[in-house]
Amino acid sequence: MWDLPGYGTSAQYDGQDVSLRAQGRVLAELTGHWGLSGPAVVAHDFGGCVALRARLLHGVRYSRLALVDPVALAPWGSPVYRLFGGRPEVFGALPPDLHRALVREYVGSASHLGLRPAVLDRLTGPWCTESGQPAFYRQIAQNDQRFTDEIQDRYGELDLPVLICWGTEDTWIPVARAHELAALIPDARLQLIDGAGHLVQEDAPAELTAALTRFLRTAP
Repeated sequence: MWDLPGYGTSAQYDGQDVSLRAQGRVLAELTGHWGLSGPAVVAHDFGGCVALRARLLHGVRYSRLALVDPVALAPWGSPVYRLFGGRPEVFGALPPDLHRALVREYVGSASHLGLRPAVLDRLTGPWCTESGQPAFYRQIAQNDQRFTDEIQDRYGELDLPVLICWGTEDTWIPVARAHELAALIPDARLQLIDGAGHLVQEDAPAELTAALTRFLRTAP
């Protein structure tokens, strides 16, 4: 498990390429650097697009792939997301306290049940530093639907076990997308997790862990 470049506690700097195109290339290069042969991959949100691009565009072989509420199908990007991405220089210059309140409200909306304060602090903290504030809007500005458009028509080529987990109360990416994605991937398994929002790992950690454990332990 690692932080995508420009995310979490990784380096964040002006001019950095943090697009989904770059992230897919990094994942492909990392699997080679680590000497991994057929790893099992679990990917959430943007990580889903990253993992799919690494497989379909860069030829990385996985033994199996679990996608949790992934960014994978058009259309995506809420009006607020597009607003952030269209004015990164403006939002990046907000007073820090205003930015912090905005980011906490935005990230908190990914949970259906509401995030505990300590969890919200952990998730938003990296975006509320001097370098993190512009990085938050930078990563949104650099990403748009073209990075899934490039691969969406190729999901039928996936020839490995695939599990799709989805929170039924996801307001960021509606659960209808889960059924659409499952229909595009041959023999994909679909696991809906009741009462969970986009951050399934926070809203229903036991249910998600159980689903992933069963999938990862099942013989091919």
